[in-house]
Amino acid sequence: MTIDVIDLRNFYSQRIGIVARRLINRGIHARWPHAEGMRVLGLGYPTPYLGLFREDSERCIAMMPAAQGVLKWPTARPTLATLVDEFSLPLPDAAVDRILLVHALEMSDDPEGLLREVWRVLAPTGRMMAIIPNRRGVWTRTDSTPFGHGRPYSRLQITQLLRQTWFTPTAWGEALFVPPLANGWFLRSAMAWERIGAALSMPFAGVHIVEASKQVYRAIPAHRERTRLIPAMPVLVPSTSRRDQPPRHVIQDRS
Repeated sequence: MTIDVIDLRNFYSQRIGIVARRLINRGIHARWPHAEGMRVLGLGYPTPYLGLFREDSERCIAMMPAAQGVLKWPTARPTLATLVDEFSLPLPDAAVDRILLVHALEMSDDPEGLLREVWRVLAPTGRMMAIIPNRRGVWTRTDSTPFGHGRPYSRLQITQLLRQTWFTPTAWGEALFVPPLANGWFLRSAMAWERIGAALSMPFAGVHIVEASKQVYRAIPAHRERTRLIPAMPVLVPSTSRRDQPPRHVIQDRS
């Protein structure tokens, strides 16, 4: 189930959305502190987080699925966002160095097809990072945030999905340990929640932050050719009728 782009924009304009963006940006920046000279692609609804790379990257663009809709980004500059078919991105093979997936995998009807398309456009030495709702987290249990929509994942499910689509997980992180409440006290103490949750390795974070590399040389299973045994069919020789037999010479006794 895809959430509308207007609902996503409204969430990130609220105080709870601003706090969520700040905490997730903290986890993204810990893995990708810079992107000088790199081509960065955001897929899903990544615009609240692409500001980390827009200034120093060679190129930074956002692509949003057609079912979700698209909004102009950035608002006061030339547009860097476009509407796309998530299973047929308008990019050549190995075109980008960094790909950030936000509100993408959990909203997709075919996450394997989406990741295979990401694999196609990612450079061989590139990196992919996905922000995915945690199946055990509190944020997935409420519809008041975008993380409560779509399909959440456990770490094991993410690992299996990445390996099936020719990616190798290289780093893990979590964010949003604070409860998804608009209460001012919870939001003011959000950073303390993050530090305590990370220090204690609590499994109830709102989102997984997983980084993966592209498997350029992947194993291809060998299939033994099987010889098909066809049973021998008996050959039926047509029998000749009497009228088809050659005439016999009859010797008459005239004595």
